[in-house]
Amino acid sequence: MASFKIDVSTAVVFVATAPEPKMANKKTGERAVDRETGAGLSTVGLLVSDEGEGNLYQVTVPETGLPSEGLTPGTPVSVIGLRARDWENEFNGQKRHGIAFRAVAVTSLAAGAAKPKAA
Repeated sequence: MASFKIDVSTAVVFVATAPEPKMANKKTGERAVDRETGAGLSTVGLLVSDEGEGNLYQVTVPETGLPSEGLTPGTPVSVIGLRARDWENEFNGQKRHGIAFRAVAVTSLAAGAAKPKAA
């Protein structure tokens, strides 16, 4: 499926919820990984405010694109390579659909912020 770039160059972005490991299978505890790099994936809640409107997005980020610490709620951040992709699936006879958000990296803008993990 196609994905679309999201321009956040004029937006103010804050962490709403700290990064948590993304699960591929919650029953088995299997963590989701990036298909290309094999890096573990995490999900972080971001509040994006632009042109008088604020939206909350759950964004998937590879662990190599997150700092080792410092992404606590309220932290101002920079988002690199934010993209949106629509999805649809069927589970137990019910169709579901939505938009998935993915970023290459999320970095803290707070003073003395930790650097992203090395690849």
